[in-house]
Amino acid sequence: MDKKRKAVFLDKDGTLIPDVPYNVNPDLISLQDGVIEGLQLLQKAGYIFVVISNQAGVARGYFQINELEKVKQKIDLLLNKEGIEIERYYFCPHHPQGKIPEYTMACNCRKPQPGMILQALKDLDIVAESSWMIGDILNDVEAGNRAGCRSIIIENGNETEWVEGSFRTPAYAAANFLSAANFIISNPFETNELNDKKLAAL
Repeated sequence: MDKKRKAVFLDKDGTLIPDVPYNVNPDLISLQDGVIEGLQLLQKAGYIFVVISNQAGVARGYFQINELEKVKQKIDLLLNKEGIEIERYYFCPHHPQGKIPEYTMACNCRKPQPGMILQALKDLDIVAESSWMIGDILNDVEAGNRAGCRSIIIENGNETEWVEGSFRTPAYAAANFLSAANFIISNPFETNELNDKKLAAL
């Protein structure tokens, strides 16, 4: 693998697809406006795509973890016909207040924790400093920032609490997915630039 791979990490519900709570029915899955156009722009710029998604419905007993395969297949179907490929999906099935014992826990993968992104960086040889996280709530932003990426929030009304914190400031607040993609294209950030800034701060 190319050690200089760069990625756009994508929240699923509310970012790639409309947020239908705890949905695993493929018939209810569609793409958000601007997703195709935005992903095509990013793909041409050399980014790979990785989905990073909390799926607490598993821990809460609303659906089984293997049902997420149908969700992946439907999203892939919608994207593949437009020439877009998701490199890999990462799902966190945990929740501290779940009712399925094996998934009821505090973990390091449930956003805002960065565990899923950190695992993807390792698995796929991605450079965090050249990569981005796009989501629709500040937990997505925090997860991306904690992993060493830059993060964008899509202001579509899904964030209602706006709890501030050290890692919860996005690089950009976008009106929609295409706006987020255009911002990324307009703001390349190479690893050498980041290293220069780190050295200057020493």
